[in-house]
Order: sequence, then C-alpha cells, then structure tokens
Amino acid sequence: QVQLVESGGALVQAGGSLRLSCVASGITFSTRVMAWYRQAPGKQRELIASISTGGSTNYVDSVKGRFTISRDDAKNTVYLQMNGLKPEDTAVYYCNAPGYWGPFDPYWGQGTQVTISS
Repeated sequence: QVQLVESGGALVQAGGSLRLSCVASGITFSTRVMAWYRQAPGKQRELIASISTGGSTNYVDSVKGRFTISRDDAKNTVYLQMNGLKPEDTAVYYCNAPGYWGPFDPYWGQGTQVTISS
C-alpha cells in the first residue's frame, strides 16, 4: 500500500524559507520520478517540480530559481527547499510519483500547508 507523508509546512513571512519533506512507502522509490505539487485555494493542483532517478530536475517557471527539489533514496524521501517565498506560494503542497499510477487515479497524501504572509 502506497503512503506519502508530507511535512514541513508552516506560516512564514514573505521572503522567508521552508524545507518540505515527503516520505514515501509502498513504492520502489529509487526507480521512480518524484514530484512536488501544490494546490492553492480555488485552484487546481499543479506540478511545480520534479526530479528523475538520476537527479535531473525540472521546475515550473513560477518557482524556478527559488525552489530546489532533491531526493535521498536511502531514506525514501524527497525534499523541496523553498526560498524567497511569496504570498502567491500559499497552498497545500503534495508529493507524488508521476507515471506510477498508470490508468488509475493517484493516491494523494494529506499534504502540508504553506502560508506566506505579506
């Protein structure tokens, strides 16, 4: 059974930093692309960063240069270092393994709330 447990969210002031963590179980973590997503109030969930098994990374333009995704395969953990936070980064943040689910609806963890005050 797949489990994704996100943590590290908080209320911080604009310009601050946070480091999110996501521990995955029930998947062969080291063989999967991992990604971070976020869902702001009233908006659809969006993929914001991904990391390949070899460590190659991709980011959506809105976070490029501010966020850094990384992974520790020994700990089955993916991280998101977020710097220069803006009020528009306020959202619930989730991790997942894109492509793992095939034709089935993906399982989502509870996410972690990030709130940025101006």
